[in-house]
Amino acid sequence: MSIQADEFDERTSDALALLFEQFWILRDEEPEAYRMIRDRELKLKRYIQEKFGLDLIVHQHFAKLEKIPVEPQSWMGIQAFEEQMDYSIFCCALAYTEQKAVDEQFLLSDLAERIQELYSGDIPLDWTLYQHRRSLVRSLKQVIELSLIKTIDGNLEHFQNSEEEEVLYEVTVYSRYFMRSYPDDLFKFNTIEELIEQEWQRHSEDQRRKRVYRKLMMTPFVYRKSEDDQDFSYIRNFRNRLREDIEEHSPFRLEVFKNAAMLTLPEAKKRYTLFPDASGVSDVALHTIAIIRAQLQDFVVNEFGELRMPYIRFQTVVNETKEIYGHGWAKKYRDLTIESLSDEIIALWKLWDMAEYEQRTHMLTILPGAARMIAYYPQDYEMEGDDS
Repeated sequence: MSIQADEFDERTSDALALLFEQFWILRDEEPEAYRMIRDRELKLKRYIQEKFGLDLIVHQHFAKLEKIPVEPQSWMGIQAFEEQMDYSIFCCALAYTEQKAVDEQFLLSDLAERIQELYSGDIPLDWTLYQHRRSLVRSLKQVIELSLIKTIDGNLEHFQNSEEEEVLYEVTVYSRYFMRSYPDDLFKFNTIEELIEQEWQRHSEDQRRKRVYRKLMMTPFVYRKSEDDQDFSYIRNFRNRLREDIEEHSPFRLEVFKNAAMLTLPEAKKRYTLFPDASGVSDVALHTIAIIRAQLQDFVVNEFGELRMPYIRFQTVVNETKEIYGHGWAKKYRDLTIESLSDEIIALWKLWDMAEYEQRTHMLTILPGAARMIAYYPQDYEMEGDDS
């Protein structure tokens, strides 16, 4: 194999990033992206296997990278789901569609009845309860969003108001390929860790490198968690080689600091989920970090770059932030109470692995990744505010 054959052009780099960004790429919905991946299948497979130890599947209907994290995190779940019931109903819906033929149609009432039979929660599902109907709606929305079924007639949202609402669905070809196939019976495993360990047995060669590449590509930050953190030591010791390889094969840039490493994009692109984004809460969070950094002498930062403070103290910081920067925020955030505003910021930070919150002790830990980004108003904006 020639060196040139393994080189990545810009479109191959975009294809790699897209595979990590999306659950899968469906040929009917994104024909150009699918073709871009299929035309570069062998080159992508070689690189992904060597660096990440992951499997790329290029099917006649879709392309999918089987993304297996090093350490499962709470924020890796389905963001639209609010409780465990949502996941249980989602799985029951998948089991139902597996029993149907491709293009077979079915009614929401039939699906709802079968989900009740399959559901194994402590409290049986009761569609006369609004909470249960709402959970079903959230779950089926995700099934539809993943293109596992499609709506033929009716409106799922109406089921929230009445369990008598009817919708007609059709099973798609993609429903057969959503679940990963495992070499062993799932009942042999008791924990997620056991499943992941079995995956590593398939990719035991250069495991450290593969762990690091997976962490960098699948998580917002890689943190130094101990003095002898081997993964972070690998990043620091080989950062130049890593930076060169990542920049050559993807649109991302590697940044390494004392306690955190992360991939960044030089220019924002719509296809990626990025922080910060255009949402108002991003502005609020960045302004809050700017205030904390300005008052850093009042806080204690440990050797791993973590800053801990009680929730009440954080509310004080948020209040100060609002007094200084709030005049430029979106109306929604100007009108929120300090408690609600604090909760929104913490939720955003948790989503991006920038903070941890202990509900029992009401203690907030701001992680070093959050400190890498701040925001402030430009001088001309401040001057306009002073003149008004």
